[in-house]
Amino acid sequence: MVVLIAALAAGAGMAQAQDKLKLVASFSIIADFARNVGGDRIDISTLVGPGSDAHVYTPTPADARNVAAAKLVIVNGLGFEGWLARLVKSAGNKSTIVTATKGIAARKDKTDAHGHGHDHGDADPHAWQSVANAKVYVANIRDALVAADPAGAADYRANAEGYLAKLDALDREVRDAMVQIPAERRKVISTHDAFGYFADAYGIAFIAPQGVSTEAEATARDVARIITQIRAQKIPAVFLENVSDPRLMRRVSQESGAKLGGTLFSDALTDEKGSAPTYIDMIRYNIKALTSALAD
Repeated sequence: MVVLIAALAAGAGMAQAQDKLKLVASFSIIADFARNVGGDRIDISTLVGPGSDAHVYTPTPADARNVAAAKLVIVNGLGFEGWLARLVKSAGNKSTIVTATKGIAARKDKTDAHGHGHDHGDADPHAWQSVANAKVYVANIRDALVAADPAGAADYRANAEGYLAKLDALDREVRDAMVQIPAERRKVISTHDAFGYFADAYGIAFIAPQGVSTEAEATARDVARIITQIRAQKIPAVFLENVSDPRLMRRVSQESGAKLGGTLFSDALTDEKGSAPTYIDMIRYNIKALTSALAD
């Protein structure tokens, strides 16, 4: 009897897992949005995991299998996942591709004039850096889940509504924090141009020696130009990024005299033990790092 009950319980558990909507997210930030909306109704895997750089990612055979088995593949779009088309083709699947940035007004990539090579065309793909844009991601993911799993529509909508309210509060938090920084000190150097949407939304100037992709390497001329700019504009701080090689920024800091303000999270979350395991944690970490370096 005990064996029979255990077998029935195991079978029920397998059926429940099979009933879940199978999703693949292209990278960790989108996966976090999807988890907040999907809750217990989804089974999600992430192609580019915590702490990894989606700009230079190389898909694996396991990724192709995951994509082939998924009902939905949720991606950033705007050229961020330059490797995606090849992966989808190799997976040979009929999954629905959901572009989470649909409806967002993309910033133009201003780095082309400096000769940086990248796969983004003329769009800056880092739209999640504005919390208002993050709300668009969430709405797009909600709508895709409702369409794919109508039975869960009420759950998806309720989850999204609760999370969107948290994002509204987060947006106010960012704005309140930025007010603490004197206008003349709202200038920082970051490794690559990942914070343009944050800059536009919250009034901080980010200057980067690399383009919008970490694939582009800063030239000696780029670095010299940045150092000159730091000195001329008295830019207070230089920041590292969690997905970039720190040596460039350390050199810029040493040669310019600007202080090293710490690390900003740009294109990836941390694992659960890190400082930014969720999108909300990431934004809060970044605003704390910025205010502590610039509000002096």
